[in-house]
Amino acid sequence: MNYNVEKLHLTNIEEVSEIRSFLSTFQLDYEKDIDYTVVIRDNNKIIATCSKAKDVLKGFAVNHSVQGEGITNLLITAIQDRLFQEGIFHSFIFTKPIYETTFKSFGYKVIASVEEVSLLEYGFNDIHKSLATMKKLYGVDSSIPKTALVMNCNPFTLGHRYLIEEASLKSEQVLVFIVEEDKSLFPFVDRYHMVKNGVADLKNVTVIPGGKYIISSATFPAYFLREETKVLSAYTKLDATVFSKYFCKQFNITKRMLGEEPYCPVTKNYNEALVSVLENHGVEVEVIPRKWIATPENYISASKVRNLIKKEGREALDKLSEFIPTITLNYLRSEEGKEVIKKIINSNTPH
Repeated sequence: MNYNVEKLHLTNIEEVSEIRSFLSTFQLDYEKDIDYTVVIRDNNKIIATCSKAKDVLKGFAVNHSVQGEGITNLLITAIQDRLFQEGIFHSFIFTKPIYETTFKSFGYKVIASVEEVSLLEYGFNDIHKSLATMKKLYGVDSSIPKTALVMNCNPFTLGHRYLIEEASLKSEQVLVFIVEEDKSLFPFVDRYHMVKNGVADLKNVTVIPGGKYIISSATFPAYFLREETKVLSAYTKLDATVFSKYFCKQFNITKRMLGEEPYCPVTKNYNEALVSVLENHGVEVEVIPRKWIATPENYISASKVRNLIKKEGREALDKLSEFIPTITLNYLRSEEGKEVIKKIINSNTPH
C-alpha cells in the first residue's frame, strides 16, 4: 500500500490534540519544544508519526498493524528532508535499545546505550570529530591527566568559583565545561564569559563550552520516560556514560569534581548516581562540600540568587555581594543583565 506523509499544523488545536492522543497509546508525550511533526494516515486516522525539536528527533511511533511496511523509512526521510531544508546536517534520536538496529539501518550511529535508552546520531560531524575539534580549538594537552567540572552557572556564583579554585589547587590541569543548552534564564554566551573571565587568574584552568554532548536535549530522554525516577536514572546513566566513554578518553580526564548537594533530593540522587557510573568507568570522583556564609544553612547557590532577584528585583543587587563575584554583579547591572532580571521576575519558576 502507498502511504502519504503529511505535515501536522502545530497551530491547529484539533490536529495537535489528535497527535497527543495517538502518542499516548505508546506512552509517549508530545513535548512543548517540538517544532515540526509529520504523520501518516489510513482512513483519515493517524497510524504513524515522527517529530523534531531543532536537531533532536522525538515522538516516533508506528501502529503495530503496519510495522514492517516501510513506514519508518518514510517518516525518517521526511524529517531529514526538513532538517536539510533548515540547514541542519547533524541530528540525534533516542530509542529503546531493542530498536537500535532499525535506526542504524538509516545511517544513525550509537553514541551510548544504557538499560532504558540508546542515544544515536546522524551526520558526518559526529562526537569523535566534535571533541577532536574542541580539543584543538582550546589547546588541550591530552598527555596530562586532568580534573573536570561540569557547570551550568545560572548565574556564576562564589560557590562555583570556590569549586574551581579547589580543583585548581589539587590538579595539574582543570577543564570546566559550561552547559551550552540555552534553557536557562541567563543566556549561555553570558554564562560562559562570566566563568571564563571570573577564573582568568587561575592559569591551569580552561573553560570550554559543553557542546551538544553534555547535559543537553540530546542527553535527556524524558520524552518517552514518564516516571520521574526513571527519567533521572536514565538521564544520569546516559550523560555519565557519554562523558566517561568520550570526554575522559579524548581529554585524558581522570577525575571529576562535584559540588555537594545536601538540600535538593533530586540533585543529590543525580550526584550519587553520577558517582557510581563514573567510578565504574575508572574515573575518580571527589565531592566538595558547599561554600557557605557564617553557617552551613546559609549556603551559596545560584537558585538562591535567582530567588532573591525574583523577590526583590534590582533592589536585591545590594545584598548579593556575599553570593556572587564582582563580574556577575557587574553583569546584572548591565543592559543585558537588566533584561535577565526582568525574565527572572516574570518567570513562574526561576530555572
